[in-house]
Amino acid sequence: MGILVTMRNIIMVLFLAASLFAESVAGLKWTSPKGWKTEGPRPMRAATYIIPPTTGDTASAECAVYFFGSGQGGSVESNLGRWKGQVLGPDGKPTDAKISKRTIHGLPVTTIDAAGEYTGMGGPMAASKSVQSNYRLLGAIVEGPDGNVFIKLTGPAKTVAGSQTEFEKLLSSFEKEN
Repeated sequence: MGILVTMRNIIMVLFLAASLFAESVAGLKWTSPKGWKTEGPRPMRAATYIIPPTTGDTASAECAVYFFGSGQGGSVESNLGRWKGQVLGPDGKPTDAKISKRTIHGLPVTTIDAAGEYTGMGGPMAASKSVQSNYRLLGAIVEGPDGNVFIKLTGPAKTVAGSQTEFEKLLSSFEKEN
């Protein structure tokens, strides 16, 4: 009897701890991966995570979760096009990106995977435009009940590759809020 009560208490504590790490926006909730440091609020971002560099890399990677409001932020296709344009090959043209579609917890999700020279964000909101060599971008657009949520992981290719499993766990954790 005592062991069952203890196990039940442990399970309840773990459930409560997991729910403390869940985040939400646009009628969706998700759980951030272990080992990813949560940053404070930033303009246009629902969440920002910093991923420490993998052995051999000197720079961290960053995963940003964007929500611009219902009907805002552009279409899935326009965002994929913009993200493709941020990763260039040796010829200075956008690299070939792998794009796929799937459903997670009943939500349409489109993903992109591109590697090369990362030019970062352009436009008036960008602080500066510096090119980072040997970078990788993993992106996803989750079509939520209150609008699209955009997830973008960028950083040194080796660090991003080492974080791909956690990125997939993050995507798999997206679901509608109750």
